[in-house]
Amino acid sequence: MTKKVLVCVGTRPNLIKITRLKECFAKYPSLQFKLLHTGQHFDYKMSKVFFEELGIPSPDVLFELQRESQISVVSQIMLQFEKEIISDRPDLIVVPGDVDSTFACAFVASRYKIPVAHIESGLRSFDKNMPEEINRILVDNIADLFFTTEKSGNENLLREGKSRNDIVFTGNTMIDSLIKFQPNIENSSMLEKLNLVKGNYFTATFHRPSNVDYEKNLKAIFKLINNISKNTKVIFPIHPRTLKNAEHFGFNHLLECDNIVICDPLGYLDFMKIIKYSKGVITDSGGIQEETTFLGVPCLTIRDNTERPVTVEVGTNTLLPLDEEEIMLYVNQILMRTYKTGRIPEKWDGRSSERIVEAIYKFLA
Repeated sequence: MTKKVLVCVGTRPNLIKITRLKECFAKYPSLQFKLLHTGQHFDYKMSKVFFEELGIPSPDVLFELQRESQISVVSQIMLQFEKEIISDRPDLIVVPGDVDSTFACAFVASRYKIPVAHIESGLRSFDKNMPEEINRILVDNIADLFFTTEKSGNENLLREGKSRNDIVFTGNTMIDSLIKFQPNIENSSMLEKLNLVKGNYFTATFHRPSNVDYEKNLKAIFKLINNISKNTKVIFPIHPRTLKNAEHFGFNHLLECDNIVICDPLGYLDFMKIIKYSKGVITDSGGIQEETTFLGVPCLTIRDNTERPVTVEVGTNTLLPLDEEEIMLYVNQILMRTYKTGRIPEKWDGRSSERIVEAIYKFLA
């Protein structure tokens, strides 16, 4: 008997986490794979280009949302998702990550007694000021099957009372994508387009509200980037939120420097080419902490906490406060090649998607 599995995505990071799922499902004729995109992010630069670059099939279902408040978007996803599962009831919902789409789909599925599997389960920053942290906790309280990327996820879930039998340490599906698309990444010409030399530049990315929505913090970040640029070129693919706030606060002049290269958000292949050959990365991203760890690129994460502690304990990541003097100490370590050397975490081997689908097959058998 065929079992229907509905995989629900909504943002760019979600797409990167599911690139290999369909090919892995194809090995199990009794499992029917269906892809739903909630439309949470679906402009070309931030989402559609990823379908094209990564060969992800067009979603079987795509919601159309009115761009209103965050709560309005969540409620629209819930209402449209309810109609979808009523018309074509799946046997399992799979949700990756920690975005609003992840929570919205998991919540509705739970009301209809449909089992939920969570990819990237158990990650915790222990900071409830982060909307993503609330989503992680809520989804894991709903889910029936937990796929973890690192052992801290297992430990957090067990501490929260989840059954060990429902937790599967699968590794990291983002690394599956990074390994699969290495040849395509190498073929990117973005270094030449931006006049960058391998190993002779920093990459900066900032988008979190705690960093870019406050005048004092955003000014400090721009001054920091300006300071780094005195010693090496800095490439700064600027997030729409960051650009909007920079214009609002009048900080654009802080980035007017020959050694700072500003560009629009990049597609996955171009961006990974930039990251792979960076001297170092300074960021507030979650996923970049993992990608730099796998690639062996020094990463400075400007946040008070991280839900991915393995990148600090094992990998190349260092967690730092927004303090220019302290950050520059680590920047100088990277420039002088005295920064720590990390290693690749357990099961970050390109086979995480296979382990997930195998676990799903056993769960639904």
